[in-house]
Amino acid sequence: MLLQLENLTYIYCSPFSPVREALSGISLEVHPQEILAIVGATGSGKTTLIQHFNGLLQPTEGRVLVDFRDISGSQNNLGWVRKKVALVFQFPEIQLFEETVYDDIAFGPRNLGLPEKLVEDRVRRSLRLIGLGFERFSKLSPFQLSGGEKRRVAIAGVLAMEPQVLVLDEPTVGLDKKGACKVEEILKRYHRQGRTVIFVSHDMDLVARLASRVVVLEKGRIRFDGSKVELFRDKTILKDAGLVLPHVCRFMQNLRKQGLPVRTDVFTVEEAKEEIERVLGGGV
Repeated sequence: MLLQLENLTYIYCSPFSPVREALSGISLEVHPQEILAIVGATGSGKTTLIQHFNGLLQPTEGRVLVDFRDISGSQNNLGWVRKKVALVFQFPEIQLFEETVYDDIAFGPRNLGLPEKLVEDRVRRSLRLIGLGFERFSKLSPFQLSGGEKRRVAIAGVLAMEPQVLVLDEPTVGLDKKGACKVEEILKRYHRQGRTVIFVSHDMDLVARLASRVVVLEKGRIRFDGSKVELFRDKTILKDAGLVLPHVCRFMQNLRKQGLPVRTDVFTVEEAKEEIERVLGGGV
């Protein structure tokens, strides 16, 4: 499974606002089984970009290829693309509408025409992925759930379609710490199944913990494409793109400034703890 963008440009044309070039000359290749974060300042083109990944938006110029097939142009039947590349919008829980959690998650698989036994299998697997028990939650109304549980059920409805590429726009926005951690764990589990995960986020701590690769957009162009280690070392790009270092990185840099010879390329609390213990214990 391969997702490629070739010299993609997108221009917003509206009778109610000036013509605006939202994306300009974007070329990007997403590799199988990677976790890619797309970051940048508000208005840099992040959401517009990901809406091209499954044909929701069509480029003004350039091409989008999925499995080496060009999906650009309105003549394409894009149903097959959206089975492979699924897009989860911000606040997906507002789209919950069925009477039960089961029926909400089953909606997509039923529309695929799957036998009910396979539909149930997918609902069970999706609930397991999001960490909610089938027996307890399947018969509940989704509107009885907490905000974080609603978000997870909405994501489960997409996971039940079993896409190869899962694309999410600000997956943890609006959630408390517990809810955000649950969503993060869902993405890790899905990735461990051999799937590709792409997410847009302003949360640089999430990017640091989760992403294997980061793309920085600036005014509709790719400013950076590389590892998070390289990005967090580049103060110029961070400043220009309005990004901040993750909390753990800032903490480790402060320790180093105070004379403790710790590594600063650590991104989780657990890694920081191990590094501090190594230095204080006299390890190498």
